[in-house]
Amino acid sequence: MAEDMKNVQSDGEEQYSLNDDRRVKVLSPGALVVKRFFRNRLAVLGLIMLIVMFIFSFIGGIVIPYGQDEQFYTYTYMEKEYVGVTRNNDLRYAVADGQEFSTILQAQFLLAMGKGQNDYEYKDVAYTYAEEGPDFYSISLADGTLLAIAYKDIVNAPDNGAEPSFNVKYEALKAYTNGESSFTADGTDYTLDEDNNILQDGTEVGYISRFVVAARENGVVITRDFKERLEEALETDTDEFVYIGEDGVEHTYSLSYDASAMVWSVMQETETYVYSTYAQPSKEHPLGTDNNGMDMLTRLMYGGRVSLIIGFIVIIIETVLGVVMGGISGYFGGWVDNLIMRLVDIFYCIPSLPIIIILGAAMDNMNVDPQTRMLYLMLILGILGWAGVARLVRGQILSLREQEFMTATEACGIRVSRRIFRHLIPNVMPQLIVSCTMGLGSVILMEATLSFLGLGVKFPFASWGNIISDVNNSYVMTTYWFIWIPAGICLLITVLGFNFVGDGLRDAFDPKMKR
Repeated sequence: MAEDMKNVQSDGEEQYSLNDDRRVKVLSPGALVVKRFFRNRLAVLGLIMLIVMFIFSFIGGIVIPYGQDEQFYTYTYMEKEYVGVTRNNDLRYAVADGQEFSTILQAQFLLAMGKGQNDYEYKDVAYTYAEEGPDFYSISLADGTLLAIAYKDIVNAPDNGAEPSFNVKYEALKAYTNGESSFTADGTDYTLDEDNNILQDGTEVGYISRFVVAARENGVVITRDFKERLEEALETDTDEFVYIGEDGVEHTYSLSYDASAMVWSVMQETETYVYSTYAQPSKEHPLGTDNNGMDMLTRLMYGGRVSLIIGFIVIIIETVLGVVMGGISGYFGGWVDNLIMRLVDIFYCIPSLPIIIILGAAMDNMNVDPQTRMLYLMLILGILGWAGVARLVRGQILSLREQEFMTATEACGIRVSRRIFRHLIPNVMPQLIVSCTMGLGSVILMEATLSFLGLGVKFPFASWGNIISDVNNSYVMTTYWFIWIPAGICLLITVLGFNFVGDGLRDAFDPKMKR
């Protein structure tokens, strides 16, 4: 017997007979599936790709020090409109103290001046005007009472000074337009210097200029010195000049002329604290920043987490609904099967994308919270996608319910729900696993497409789809590659990984597929 059980070769190795229990190594069905799976190189590659993406998305988001909606700022020089400048070519009016000169009277004055009539009437009141100098007129009543003056050269108040009185304006403009250097108003003597400053005992009380300078922001005080520097630039046709303000800070100003509005825009170059928009990759931000000044690497990690979670939850919803409906339909058959299959046909015929677009627009109009919107998105995708799983489960159960082990469950008196979910469904699990794994990639692509169209995940939450949607013009696409290429690569790796794993599981569960 010992010689039958064991023979010794010349090299000393033991040989076992075929009926020796030590010779036979039996693997369980699960172990056989795992073994066949790991023999498939593409399946192993897909598994590695998925592990890398899961580590990148879930562990990377914990390790990286930034938040997904954390914004970064930087100092940069920007041009903004500081003042608007116009050369006054229209008559302006100043009314004498205690008198009235309405817009209707101004129109009557212009009408008479256009006709060349120095005297005119309005509502039985006689008026007269006199040309005191070039583009300067005085309007009076017939009895000689001065009502108002019309002028194009403007008398401006000095910096932080009081507005000159009507009489000072009148006498100053008369002297200015007639080339005089001094005048008297209200019993006080004034002089005009070569810079058109109005001086009283050497103190500036105003100045005359044809230019109107208006600040574009409230609270900005335009000094006389700045106005003179600006007028000098305009007269010399200079496009840019440098001016040191009262705070001692040097600013560069650029001028541009709008011919349609006849206005010069003065742009001030200032150092501004702004979002670090589209910053190039650096040590602090390996993949740069997006248009909101957020770290792109962080957004990719959190975006992967959102995309993967949405994919898994949608697949879970589809599977639960599909297993329940397909299991009931396949087991009971008859009118129950007909009813559920017609419901499946209805869901197959529903135009999913138009419905999602309508619901997305409705949620936009209702200002639904981004987190709540994400939950609605998962429910909608899950409810619209269960029909395929139900049909798969139903087909498998129709072939399984007539086998001997199901006859045994009926003979043992096992209740119906236990027969379906403890005996039939487990036999469908291999096909379900393959179907779910293959479907995960499709769900992630669907979510990315919806987010790209603005119907999916909303700011401040990140997903790979809405990251790519930031590339909304060709300039960003060609210049800032670090915005969309990494997100596209992550999508490619994840979907390929799920497809490779799905193919590997299909071959592992049913090795005859390769024959």
